[in-house]
Amino acid sequence: MQPSNSGDVRYDDPWYDALASGWGEPAGAGVPPPRREPGAARSADVYLEVQRSAAFQEVRSRYRRFVVPAVVVFLAWYVAYVVTATTAPDLMARPVAGAVNLGMLAGLGQFLTTFLFTWAYVRHARLRRDRAALELRWDTQELARERGGAS
Repeated sequence: MQPSNSGDVRYDDPWYDALASGWGEPAGAGVPPPRREPGAARSADVYLEVQRSAAFQEVRSRYRRFVVPAVVVFLAWYVAYVVTATTAPDLMARPVAGAVNLGMLAGLGQFLTTFLFTWAYVRHARLRRDRAALELRWDTQELARERGGAS
């Protein structure tokens, strides 16, 4: 049934709750419970099983072992740049070559390190995580298919 121009609203419209929620109603009032498909519980169990697996934990561990130190180093470098620029402007204004000063080089270094970290992240993902993650994805889809859930 399509809504007519007279203001009819379809209650199965996915935007209906989004537009109507929060306007003078207590939280959850009048909102129907989410619809569950027959295989949804089995599918959720598959994903929880995969999440608890040693292979998934290894992929997450490899990700964290790279990302956490990289973020710490990058943020330390960024904070050092900002703090130095604000507390030691004379140092940052020191000429290096012609009109180029230390502050300009440090600012360009921020861009350079962004590209270097991006390259390192992509390389790390390709060499250390992508194959294992792809195998997990196939295993997950296979398990979901076997149990009759969605993939």
